[in-house]
Amino acid sequence: MKPTEQVFDVVVIGAGAAGLMAAAVAGRRGRRVLVLEHTQTIGAKILISGGGRCNFTNLNIKPDRFLSQNKHFAKSALARYTQDDFIALVRQHRIAFYEKTLGQLFCEGIGAAKLIVKMLVEEAAAAGVRIQPDTAIKAISHADGFTLETSSGLIKAASVIVATGGLSIPKLGATSFAYRIAEQFRVPVVAPRAALVPLVFGGEDLAWMAPLSGLSVDAVARSGGAAFQEGLLFTHRGLSGPSILQISSYWRRGEAITVDFFPTGRLSEHVLAFKQGHPKAFAKAALSALVPDRLADVLATRFAPDSRLGDTKDTTLQAFAAAAQAVSLVPTGDEGYAKAEVTAGGISTEALDQKTMQVKALPGLYFVGEAVDVTGWLGGYNFQWAWSSGWVAGSAA
Repeated sequence: MKPTEQVFDVVVIGAGAAGLMAAAVAGRRGRRVLVLEHTQTIGAKILISGGGRCNFTNLNIKPDRFLSQNKHFAKSALARYTQDDFIALVRQHRIAFYEKTLGQLFCEGIGAAKLIVKMLVEEAAAAGVRIQPDTAIKAISHADGFTLETSSGLIKAASVIVATGGLSIPKLGATSFAYRIAEQFRVPVVAPRAALVPLVFGGEDLAWMAPLSGLSVDAVARSGGAAFQEGLLFTHRGLSGPSILQISSYWRRGEAITVDFFPTGRLSEHVLAFKQGHPKAFAKAALSALVPDRLADVLATRFAPDSRLGDTKDTTLQAFAAAAQAVSLVPTGDEGYAKAEVTAGGISTEALDQKTMQVKALPGLYFVGEAVDVTGWLGGYNFQWAWSSGWVAGSAA
């Protein structure tokens, strides 16, 4: 053995959510574990998540709330390490948390996300794990185990867990490292794309959206057979907010999304009732009773007849209401990885053992977390996938 060569049982590449979990679990099994992180920050994405409060899981985790080419792949990991298991760990470390909406759990207090990172680091330290930031990996080879050529020297390991995430939020250090390693070892990759990301528009659509920039309303967004009712935010480039971020994972370029700005009931019934009480009013007045004036003005201009309600046939008003409640829009694109919460696509699940996250054709090599073709809904789902996939890999490596 060369003097500069270090030997470990497991090397985890990436000190994020999945990597730290995998390292701690492997360490508790008595494995000699090293975590390598190419930036100087441990758990960078955890620290900024949830506005610094970290939406660390969701009470309503279900496999059908994760997207993948193999919709069944995530079931095993999610069942073996559940949201309740992670919540128990959070309670054990006496981290205060609360449920916001739709089962989303956040840490109490501004900047409390650092407590989740501290918890994971403490768990790793208690298991004898060594964490080494600011270490670049120049090359990886495989022959009787793995050899990693790094900026701090050669490292040998029986197993390597790749937990370097996807391409989202490059300012935090996101790279294509996982995909490059997959290519090197002939592991198939599903084409990555930005997900949970704002959508952008052009032409006539943007012309009426842009003046509404900053306006937030409750809405239902639909695309790809999915529908989400949450907040919608107008931006200077298009649409954002939870409902749009959610539907972006299902939307494909060239397809339309449908937006219902009146999700609480049938707009036609409201408009016809408004007509009875206000026959001299125009459609905008009926809409303004339900949505902000600026949005009501746009929708009335686009879809409403230019006549008083009392002078308009009920069938005409019903057609107007149907159009206003199912506004079809075709995005020109999205805001890209810089604004994407996560990366969809990634390491093909067909290449991995769902019980261990190990590459079937190359024992000892594992991929976990966002690097894998498993993408959860907004609201703590992707962190739970990180915990669960990291746990099963750490239990096997």
